[in-house]
Amino acid sequence: MADDTNDVLYRLVAEGVPDAVVYADREGVIRLWSPGAERMFGFAAAEAVGQSLDLIIPENLRARHWEGYRRVMETGTTRYGTKLLTAPALRADGSRLSTEFSMALVRDEAGTMAGSGAVIRDVTDRWLKEKDMKERLAELERCCGADRPGR
Repeated sequence: MADDTNDVLYRLVAEGVPDAVVYADREGVIRLWSPGAERMFGFAAAEAVGQSLDLIIPENLRARHWEGYRRVMETGTTRYGTKLLTAPALRADGSRLSTEFSMALVRDEAGTMAGSGAVIRDVTDRWLKEKDMKERLAELERCCGADRPGR
């Protein structure tokens, strides 16, 4: 009974968090797509499950993504470990968003790599604010920094 209870709790957490929870199998085919993923990316689970992760990976980043993904599936290790990763992603309407995510490498009962799970957060608003602030700072340094004594 405890295993069933834990399975229900895991499902309720994955379905309840506002972040996207996504799992892709060893080949990079989406097998789990949470309600948070539906809201974030704009694809219903029925549209996303069974599709390649290319669904949300910008075209210019796909080659690098797949090189790394295949290496991780072959070796069972990642150099990113428990680090929070950042990457742009795609919405259903073709617009881009900035994301942060953490990964979980998933193994089957025999210990063989089965795929990768991720919890993904949309940080587009924060990224845009930081970009604006950096641009303003650069402008201030261009117009005022050269005239200040001690510089």
